[in-house]
Amino acid sequence: MTRRQAPALSLALVAALVLMALIYAGSRGLRDFDSALIGYAVGTVFALSGVVYRYTLWVSRPPTGRYFRAGWRDFLSLRNFRRYTLLIPKAWWTDILAQTFILRRGLTRWLGHMAVFWGVVLSCAITFPLTFGWIRFTYTHPDRYEPWVFGVRLGSFPLETVLAWVTFHALDFTAILLLAGLALMLWRRTTDAGLLAIQRFGFDLFPLVLLFAIAVTGLALTGSSLWWEGRYYGFISLTHQVTVVGWLLLLPFGKFFHIVERPATIGITLYQTVSQDIPQHADEQATAACIRCSTPLPSARFVADLRATLGDLGQRYDLGSDHGVLQQYCPACKRALRGQAYYQLAGKRFV
Repeated sequence: MTRRQAPALSLALVAALVLMALIYAGSRGLRDFDSALIGYAVGTVFALSGVVYRYTLWVSRPPTGRYFRAGWRDFLSLRNFRRYTLLIPKAWWTDILAQTFILRRGLTRWLGHMAVFWGVVLSCAITFPLTFGWIRFTYTHPDRYEPWVFGVRLGSFPLETVLAWVTFHALDFTAILLLAGLALMLWRRTTDAGLLAIQRFGFDLFPLVLLFAIAVTGLALTGSSLWWEGRYYGFISLTHQVTVVGWLLLLPFGKFFHIVERPATIGITLYQTVSQDIPQHADEQATAACIRCSTPLPSARFVADLRATLGDLGQRYDLGSDHGVLQQYCPACKRALRGQAYYQLAGKRFV
């Protein structure tokens, strides 16, 4: 075990223990816990520990860790909050909730992403509390159901109402939304020449197939209850549980880990905005410039952090006292410097 892995493993174990404690407390000592759902709960505990383990390793890398800490430092700054009050809510809308950056790449792509994203998120928001025993429903004679949240009764509602029908079919709605998004994504991945050339089955297609199986088997449970008089319910339920647990175990180490990584882009947005507007030091300009052609660079703070990160990785690009450091040049001047170096190596002769 390396020095980076030990904290990650410790945090993963703590996260698993905390979740198990919350399950025990939220279900009132497991009195409200449904033993038939234990497979989902165990899969979720392992998935959470895997996510925490990989996320910790990710943020402990020199590049990620430096910008992760800088993002939190900027977020917790009262001065930044007063100056950029609406920046974080706007970033949540454009990067997470509405994902408008995908819309610029195409309407079909955006619709597919939004349907899959919200289908998965809403399904998890419903499934996890039910699985952990945090939410449950009890039948009250003659025709009413009582919702309970953490052991607290929240009124009741009659069965033969729109509210009852929507409540008990909420997962069916999210499954249909998920299937619509998966259909769009699979259509793109089977018709787009660019995607066909670079996609891999295990990384790009298998996660979509697994989500498709989860949605179909989930809807089949409803079909067995409503139309098939309960036939095949046990087999469908076991198949659904196996596919869900498989997806949960794949989450920390597969394509869908980017769902966990994505909120970090909000910190990057804040870091870039603050770095561009506010100097790192009192005697420093916020915006750096190329030392060769004076073309503006992202920011002095960004250049300094980039040089420090490369130093942490053992990569130094010092060009000498006369030419400075490579990170102080714009892309065009970097190419010019490379051409000059090749020209020098060729004995100042064109080949």
